[in-house]
Amino acid sequence: MTAKKAKRTPEQGEQAMIEGILEGSPDGVGVAVIRLNCDCRKMAAVNIDGEPASKIIMYRDQAESICDQCKQDNGDYMRVTEQFIHWKKPEPGEAARKKIEAKVLGTSEERPN
Repeated sequence: MTAKKAKRTPEQGEQAMIEGILEGSPDGVGVAVIRLNCDCRKMAAVNIDGEPASKIIMYRDQAESICDQCKQDNGDYMRVTEQFIHWKKPEPGEAARKKIEAKVLGTSEERPN
């Protein structure tokens, strides 16, 4: 009987990156995640004031580097397919989350999703 190696999903890779960013960002209350139509992602920790708490990290799951399109346009916002904030536990209150989301991601009328 051989054990099958579980196939890793892009979401698992994303979760590992989120955890690593939060670990290296003591002021971080969450990680802004921006998914692009090329499968690359931009991420950065944010603090309680909605300010950056880490550098922006661009990555593509299980790839040596980001795609050529992202190298040219740095992940242009026109190619965003989804964006959200993954909150650290315990999450800030609802009012604080809404304020941070609006500052970091824009208002819902402006955001793709």
